[in-house]
Amino acid sequence: MVTSAKPGTTDRSKPSSGRPPRGGRTLRQQENRAGLALISPTLLVVLVVVVLPIVWTLILAFQQVRLINIRDTGLFEGYTLDNFVTVLGSPGFWSSLVTTTAYAVGGTVLSLFLGLVAALALRRPFRGRGIMRGAMLLPYVAPVVAVAFVWEVMLSPQYGIINEWGTKLFGWDEPIAFLTQRETTLSVLGMEIPVPVALLTVIVFEGWRYFPFAFLFLLARLQAVPKDLEEAAVVDGATPTQRFRHIIFPQLASVIALLAMLRFVMNFNKFDDVYLLTGGGSGTDVASVRVYDFLTARFDVGAASAQALVLAAVLLVFLAVYLKFFAPSPENKDS
Repeated sequence: MVTSAKPGTTDRSKPSSGRPPRGGRTLRQQENRAGLALISPTLLVVLVVVVLPIVWTLILAFQQVRLINIRDTGLFEGYTLDNFVTVLGSPGFWSSLVTTTAYAVGGTVLSLFLGLVAALALRRPFRGRGIMRGAMLLPYVAPVVAVAFVWEVMLSPQYGIINEWGTKLFGWDEPIAFLTQRETTLSVLGMEIPVPVALLTVIVFEGWRYFPFAFLFLLARLQAVPKDLEEAAVVDGATPTQRFRHIIFPQLASVIALLAMLRFVMNFNKFDDVYLLTGGGSGTDVASVRVYDFLTARFDVGAASAQALVLAAVLLVFLAVYLKFFAPSPENKDS
């Protein structure tokens, strides 16, 4: 005789859904294993590309290792602090840190300023806006070797177009060697002010090349600013300067702070732009170029690793300052 369960009752002969699945693992455990399997390729890539080089750099920084004996040096022998003594006591180390900081700060401020101006100029619809927005990305996407060569040609004191315009239109007495002249003197109100020519040139190049990075972030944030706020300010008679100060800039403050930190870290570690333009000479001896010189000119792998660790320590200090004073807090996000 076939029996049927009454409505509203459960069939106790069937296994309960709360029982552990086959193999003794719960559904949550199976999901965790599946998630770990999905992210394991990424973890493996990060381990090989990021973690292992960092660990190896830490080991090399405390060993007297040169290219000639790096294959014969073990991982757990000969630890010493001599590399840091060599780096910190080398001529020009502290001046290179000052130069690196000036280069990083100057390039960051200029790129953010140019990116903000470009974002404000291209936020409103007009004919050809899409083409203009695309053209803004050219300095960022172009190969650095190509743009560095173009700048070298433009700034050449023999045949550069900048010196040609300067001597004919602006009355320069003589051409300026922008990439090889360490400094010049300007007379302002009877005072002689030294100007670092080569360093300012690479700062301008840095700001021009990477302002599209800031432009993209700031333009995206500007598109999200509520139009009602600006329309109400216009009705109340606010000037464009007042609208920017009290409405637009507060909306962009968190993005600008994040961009400033990102660009500063990138500029502080920048090597290729400076090396392609000046080779680190004429007052542009930034810290990353010194790491390259330790490795290629002196063949001192340990000192190069120690120099890299010093740079990392300085960046950690700046990062701690940013997180302490400029990073948005959860309370501000909720409000």
